[in-house]
Amino acid sequence: MTSKHWEKTPTGKRRARGLGLLLPGEPGSHNAITDVAGVEVGYTTLIQADHIRTGVTGILPRGRGGADTPCMAGTYSLNGNGEMTGTIWIEEAGELQTPITITNTASCGVTRDATLRWLVENDIGTGQDWGLPVAAETYDGELNDINGFHVTADHAMAALDNAASGPLEMGSVGGGTGMITYEFKAGSASASRLVGLGAAQYTVGTFIQSNFGLRPELTVLGVPVGRELTGGECRSKGSGSIIAIVATDAPLLPHQCKRLARRVPLGLARTGTIGHNSSGDIFLALSTANGQALQSGGVRHLDALADSEMDPLFQAVVETVEEAVLDTMIANETMTGRNGLTVRALPHDDLLELLRKTGRA
Repeated sequence: MTSKHWEKTPTGKRRARGLGLLLPGEPGSHNAITDVAGVEVGYTTLIQADHIRTGVTGILPRGRGGADTPCMAGTYSLNGNGEMTGTIWIEEAGELQTPITITNTASCGVTRDATLRWLVENDIGTGQDWGLPVAAETYDGELNDINGFHVTADHAMAALDNAASGPLEMGSVGGGTGMITYEFKAGSASASRLVGLGAAQYTVGTFIQSNFGLRPELTVLGVPVGRELTGGECRSKGSGSIIAIVATDAPLLPHQCKRLARRVPLGLARTGTIGHNSSGDIFLALSTANGQALQSGGVRHLDALADSEMDPLFQAVVETVEEAVLDTMIANETMTGRNGLTVRALPHDDLLELLRKTGRA
């Protein structure tokens, strides 16, 4: 099976598979986290004047209609120089009970509070009169006037209101608008895999907000292309961060979700990063299964996959993380932002020339 969404975004930006990269695995129809039934993603993108390059991404794990139903979840931090609110309660309870927002470092609190307001104004409850929303961030202060605090509660609520299923736009959109990866223009992207386990088929999808790495580290399908793709370097150290949200419809318990989250760094490593000191690399994995059981009190009766069956899901996480990171750069364009800084797009032709020498494209 192939799909046009594997090759291009809805606005026609070419993705890694559309460029001809020989990536492993079978994606879902959209090759995005929205291939996991129920997951919805929305963006607010702010590109204004010559200094505002930022935005918000909103993720509804069970869609608007299921926003009051928790998901089993787990988190993992590879390097904690960053923020993802709400994770202490997830570690304690093993459940994600709110939507997710991702934005820039200075606006994380704004989007957290806006999520509560969105829940209240839409009369969406989680069985209690309080909530601990998940709001994550990466730093966009090179291209964006981050200390201008341009993201508002209304922007965050709009991203949640805009959340939808189906194919996703990628690149400089939503919270990823002003992000940089391996010193190329990056941002937001997603990928998915279909996973067969006996007679059952499950989907794993990953959403990435990518903002990390130095140019010489960049590796694509095992080829150290960053050493050759020189010019336009814009960072002296590996500052930034990366946020990954992994979703699956496989029936998992909280410790198994954490096990998925702990595989995200293996996908990142395929792209070359060493996990720099100043990079906040924080990940959340969730399962949309067992919805009816998680709405109940008392004794819950859940389906759960055996730990011995997890390997194909681990592989799917590694593959989707790698592909999504590549798509943040490939499905993108050169951007000029604050103080006239220009961050160039990953050059497609030069990349393909390097990969074809080793049969990777």
